Amino acid sequence: MEPIQFKGLNELEKVDQQMVQTLATEYYDKIQRELNNITSLVIHIKQHRKEGHRHQYEVTVKALAPTRMFESHKGPEATQWDLASAMHNAFKNLEREIQHAFKD
Repeated sequence: MEPIQFKGLNELEKVDQQMVQTLATEYYDKIQRELNNITSLVIHIKQHRKEGHRHQYEVTVKALAPTRMFESHKGPEATQWDLASAMHNAFKNLEREIQHAFKD
């Protein structure tokens, strides 16, 4: 099983695919340090066509650990016109969820 799984990645342009994979690898390392036992990361990318050629992107990230699953919340910050911003927001949201779960 791959540690990072992508859904909707093939629908993006090659440049965007590379950017998504780079960001996912960077955040995977951060999340792995926080969870210590992450088994996989699932990134789901949806494109919504708006205003001619522009796309709006919605990114959802799930971190699977042996005993729990953490998921970034869907909301206005998860949907962005810029794919990099949508990725960063989804991962930051996931990190907050993990930190909140382990808060004393």
